[in-house]
Amino acid sequence: MAGQRQSDRRQRGWQGFRWQRVAWQAVCLAVCAGGVVARAQLPAPSPVEQRLAASAKHMTEVTLNQNMLQFAAKFMNGKDSDKDKDVAKLIQGLQGIYVREYDFDKDHAYTQADLDALRTYMQGQSWSPMVQERTRGVSVGTDVYVKLVNGQMQGLYVLDAEERELDLVLILGPINVNDLSELGGSFGIPKDAVKKAQKKVTQ
Repeated sequence: MAGQRQSDRRQRGWQGFRWQRVAWQAVCLAVCAGGVVARAQLPAPSPVEQRLAASAKHMTEVTLNQNMLQFAAKFMNGKDSDKDKDVAKLIQGLQGIYVREYDFDKDHAYTQADLDALRTYMQGQSWSPMVQERTRGVSVGTDVYVKLVNGQMQGLYVLDAEERELDLVLILGPINVNDLSELGGSFGIPKDAVKKAQKKVTQ
């Protein structure tokens, strides 16, 4: 089981790297063509992320703003894969995708204080908790935060903590919870994290 989990993470890391490379190639093409890439409409990283990055054995970072996503959507629409075309439709209206995945070489390398800091940081930016999972004495669980504008979901934030892995997924823009599984595996978004979030929200 542990070997399978490591294999899945390596595969997911490769998928994340592949899509990061595609996204950055798309941005480079846009710049070469005379386009101007706008600043990401994403909140600044929280201070705790620097500490997590310093202690992680492996880290995946993905930061895509609206211009990058729009260009990537055009690129994916040209593919034959139905999966690519479905993802292209989902990201066309998004303002940004921000992913951080931290893998550690020992259990609970991060602390409850780290998780609390990440939660507090999001709550201070007009985000409301939709799912809060807590286990006394153990720093694991899945939290889901949403940003509502006029009763419509305009953002989703997932904090998924496991014994040796911590995933942060921030999606800005109109998003349907039922579409989360479609985005999993693209742009470095961990499949397991969004599947768990989707399940907990729809329970």
